Amino acid sequence: MSSVPPSGGPIDPSLINDLAAASRILANQGVVDGFGHVSMRHPTAPDRYLMAKSTPPALVMPQDIIEYDLDSQPCNANGRNSFLERFIHSEIYKARPDVMSVVHSHSPSVVPFGLVRVKMQAMFHNAAFLAQEPPIFDISEKFGETDMLVGNIEKGEALADVMGQKDVVMMRAHGSVACGPSLQTAVFRAVYTEVNARIQHMSTALAQGLPISFLSPEEGRLADQVNQGAGLRAWDLWRAQVRAELNW
Repeated sequence: MSSVPPSGGPIDPSLINDLAAASRILANQGVVDGFGHVSMRHPTAPDRYLMAKSTPPALVMPQDIIEYDLDSQPCNANGRNSFLERFIHSEIYKARPDVMSVVHSHSPSVVPFGLVRVKMQAMFHNAAFLAQEPPIFDISEKFGETDMLVGNIEKGEALADVMGQKDVVMMRAHGSVACGPSLQTAVFRAVYTEVNARIQHMSTALAQGLPISFLSPEEGRLADQVNQGAGLRAWDLWRAQVRAELNW
């Protein structure tokens, strides 16, 4: 039996509450349903991260949060089950020291962009981070025919490699991953990836082959800098809604 990795240390309960709230926010915003998950790097131990036990995102409570090492081994499972695809999170944290939070979802408007080779473009300023043009992770390219799940270190590492330094990666026939330098930013990006996808579907239908004025890479860079601060307004609203519902 493998040994249980030690904890990275105590964490402010308010941060645990925020991570639990993030799951519910993503459900409220239509980004996740019965599936999907959000994680946060340990605030003082970068070789540890935090994520809920395997449960529907809309039902996550603070007591459901589990600490993991960067091989996705739980430090304090205490009989709680883990998400099979937690390796998405750990391998991105290994590859990207700048990332403090990761969201994996199957948001319905986004899934087609991993199937049809049409690039997702940044359609408006709230989705400025998409001006980088997210890559597509096709699990079959390295692993052949699979169950499509990123269920081990090797598959997580391959996904992180395709993601590179981008903020979002599409997953063929599966969903997408968004990340950020904070929990709030990662949630903002996951939400607005879904919103942007809906707008792109509508704009493409409306254009009927005419040009569409996407954000340029430089416009995306400049707008995303603003969104790092202004985007917290959305978090404040979403977090207040969860707080009013559950009083935490």
